Amino acid sequence: MIHQQHPLTSTCLGTHRLINSFHFGQAGSSAGKAYIQASLHADELPGMLTAWHLKQALKTLEAAGRIEGEIILVPQANPIGHAQSLQGYHLGRFELGSGQNFNRHYPSVTGAVYASVKDQLGTDAKANTRLIRAAIRDAVAACPQETELASQRKTLMGLAADADIVLDLHCDCNAALHVYTGTPLWPQCEPLARLLGSHAQLLATESGDYPFDEACSQTWWEIETLCRRDGIDAPIEMACLSVTVELRGQHHVSHALAEKDALAILDFLRYRGLITADDSPQLPELVYPATPLAGSENLVAPHAGVVSYLVAPGSVVSADQPVAEVIDPISDTVSVLASRHGGMLYAHELHPYATTGMSVAKVATQQAFKSGKLLSAR
Repeated sequence: MIHQQHPLTSTCLGTHRLINSFHFGQAGSSAGKAYIQASLHADELPGMLTAWHLKQALKTLEAAGRIEGEIILVPQANPIGHAQSLQGYHLGRFELGSGQNFNRHYPSVTGAVYASVKDQLGTDAKANTRLIRAAIRDAVAACPQETELASQRKTLMGLAADADIVLDLHCDCNAALHVYTGTPLWPQCEPLARLLGSHAQLLATESGDYPFDEACSQTWWEIETLCRRDGIDAPIEMACLSVTVELRGQHHVSHALAEKDALAILDFLRYRGLITADDSPQLPELVYPATPLAGSENLVAPHAGVVSYLVAPGSVVSADQPVAEVIDPISDTVSVLASRHGGMLYAHELHPYATTGMSVAKVATQQAFKSGKLLSAR
């Protein structure tokens, strides 16, 4: 294991922060590269404990000579957010100085990469992949880093953007395990979803505002589209499987769950050939089919009140089935919330008090009815 430290641009006299990365296997291995990070939203801690379990297992596997590829692990992807507390409450989703979401506004490098490679692309898909990866590394290295937040984004992208597999470990408020990935990546992602026991698989080609996972993978299908537009006959592989893995809810931090999730990720790395395996891991049945992110239905409180949940995350609900009640104890108004379409109820809000217009639960449905910024659109 090699431990590297990556200094961030200092934001204040007398202070500086570091990204710590742990490297296993051999850089440049033909078996491929995997990058795994945790707690980019710094108030989401299940992934950090999972990363610790991964680190212990990877040390053992490396000592036994069983790591074939290159695996990079970043257990704390957001040291800026982990320093943000207010009156004893941890605030790690938005940078306090700018108000920006730590998992948005990653650099888009498609334009620079395409300009660099379009005249060199040929009929060999593997050669095209190598060419595009080199251009991605150059484009990320050229990104500015005037602020601490920009340098954090650039550092993480520099570690991840040329990987075959990128896993960004998050969690929701109170949820069943679920994943987000690019629509063109679903065939590659399905074995991971099966191994994790994922309850919802939410697919999009553009969710809005460049979250980390899309910034790593979106370039590949965008270049494919640009080649078609320009009449360039060049096969473009979907060479970066980038997935946001939502490890249940914020309170689901335990060794039992973290070890289970770490083992599932290790099985996926075995499945992909980055770790030597005696036998290929057995893939369980998929818990629930993949659905469009544009079909994620938010159940919204029509008025303020205390929320009583009637159905647990990880349950399939039918159209018009009561999922939650919003109760106004002043007027005695009780509003029942139900899905219009039916599907997998995959997340609840954490706090049982709703303000008017607040989303209190999310259902993955097969009907794509949203547009725009899908991660926040209703």
